[in-house]
Amino acid sequence: MNKELAALEENDTWDMVDRPTNTTIIGNRWVYSVKMKDDGSLDRYKAILVAQGYKQDYGIDYEETFDLVAKMTTVHILLALGSIRSWKLHQLDVKNVFLHYDLQEVIFMNPPPVYKYSCPNQVCLLKKSLSGFKQAPCSWFEKF
Repeated sequence: MNKELAALEENDTWDMVDRPTNTTIIGNRWVYSVKMKDDGSLDRYKAILVAQGYKQDYGIDYEETFDLVAKMTTVHILLALGSIRSWKLHQLDVKNVFLHYDLQEVIFMNPPPVYKYSCPNQVCLLKKSLSGFKQAPCSWFEKF
């Protein structure tokens, strides 16, 4: 959780502001996972702060959505072609992928649980997208 919070702070993800009135405040949750090595042993524990995007309103919090999904048939064809033609294959993993996009919408979010800089009457004014937002994949792909 500390690494995730450090990445959020390093990327200047939000500003703490006074809680506005008559505005939807999006919640968030920590999602935990266990990463394993190829041999089945423990690699590390991972925590991701995920916004509760299901509370977003169309036309206010977002305009456009889509999720880029690769079909397994396409992946298999590309791997087969790479093998036949002796191509070098590389895997790309972008850490904190959605933090690379500046939000266009004005979205307020409750501070994450255990956030050390939160005050009772303040919320996060988001400047960057987070996992869980409906527009996050579309926004990232647009930036990419």
